[in-house]
This record gives sequence, C-alpha cells and structure tokens, in this order.
Amino acid sequence: MQLQNYQPQDGILTGRTILVTGAGSGLGRALSLRLARLGATIILVGKSKKKLEQVYDGIEAQDSPQAAIFPMDLAKAGEQDYVGLAHAVAENFTRLDGLILNAASLGQHGPVVHIELEQWQRAVQVNLSANFLFCKHFAGLLNVGDKSALIFVSDQLASRGRAYWSCYDAMKAATENLIQTSADEWEANTAIHANSVRLPAMQTMLRRQAFPAEDPTALPAPEDMTLPFVALCDPGQDWPRGQCLNWDFTAKSLSEI
Repeated sequence: MQLQNYQPQDGILTGRTILVTGAGSGLGRALSLRLARLGATIILVGKSKKKLEQVYDGIEAQDSPQAAIFPMDLAKAGEQDYVGLAHAVAENFTRLDGLILNAASLGQHGPVVHIELEQWQRAVQVNLSANFLFCKHFAGLLNVGDKSALIFVSDQLASRGRAYWSCYDAMKAATENLIQTSADEWEANTAIHANSVRLPAMQTMLRRQAFPAEDPTALPAPEDMTLPFVALCDPGQDWPRGQCLNWDFTAKSLSEI
C-alpha cells in the first residue's frame, strides 16, 4: 500500500468504535488521539488509570467523540477479565470496528541463560497471551459489522532473533504467527481483516528502557507511525487479510513482508 498520497478525510471513522491496548502513552496515545480526531469512538485500555484519563481529556479537548476507559493490567489479568471486558464492550457499544493490539513489555533484557522463569512468564503473559485472549474473546464483537480491522503492532525485531531481546522479539514473532493463523481461520466466514504492522524504532518509554543512553530526538515520534493504522481502519480502503506489513515512514510505504 503506497500511502504517499493518502489523505484521510475528516470524519471517515464517524460511528466506528475502536479499542486500543496500551493506550496510556507512546504509540497507543498517539493512535487514540488521531483516530478520535477522525470521528472514531475510542475504548482506552491500559494499566494506568491516570494515564488513560489524560488521553481521555486530550480526546475531549479536541472535540472528538467521548472515549471510554477500561483500566486493565495485562500482566495480572486472567481469562475472566477479558471475558468481562468483552461483555462490557458489548453492552455499551454492541460491536467493535477495530482492535489495535499495541500493549507490550520489554521484559528482562539479557542472555537467555540468565532470564528468570518468572520474568519470562510475565513477558509471555503481556506480549503473547494477552493478544491471544483478545483474539479469542473479541472476535465475536469484531464480526458484528460488515468490515472490521484487527491490527497487531509488531516490530522489525520480529524478523530475526537478536541477542538479549528474547522476552520481546520472540513474543512479537509468535504473535505475528497467531495473527496470520487467526486471519486464515476467519477469512472465509467473517468480516475481520487481521494484519500485523512492523514499525521502526521510535520515541517511546519502552525504547528508552532498552537504550537509556540514546538521544530520543534522533528517532521519529509515535505520531509519525499512525498513518498505516488510519488506512487499515478506514472502511473506504481495500484492506488485506493475514499480512505482515512493514511501515517505511520516510517513504510512506506499507509493504508486505
């Protein structure tokens, strides 16, 4: 998808409801604000209620549709928490037009032989199992309408294992596979278009945790990464299914891997 000339029209997402995980900061915050400006009702999911409230206030300040807040710590949530959240969304919104799986944790940064099992299990919970549970329990809501988008926020590190990053990149690669598997299962009989988008490094808290000595101003801002998600939520666009897509923000190109 060449997006150099793609200019989303005002109000293209009016009447559509999109849930964003990890919505309290970084890319999740940037996505929530931009999608709301285009008319979407945003369901904000994240660990910190205070941060979600700040994003909520930002959405209110730009006169966008009123958002909803659902605080949820993915590291501690059990399956019934996802079931309960799905029921709450169904009661309040009837359906979902978009689900953006953005939440992630760096996990323990170090050699595989030094990673503690508890840290590994936490990384699996946040970076993989949470995405599985969202796919499992929100597919019905995504299938209510005639066209919906499920988008997993991946990373270029998912293309190949890198030393000291197993708690992060191994889970990204596994979730990409999960999204492709789900898309293959859903293609013939659902309205769900499920895809992954690999992003380059950007100015986020997770990046600062991994590279504390790096100059963050040398990296693009999260706002520079929002365009492909807008296009993949825009019902007027021709969406792929089951693809892993790479975002080149300088060329504004979204290409299949």
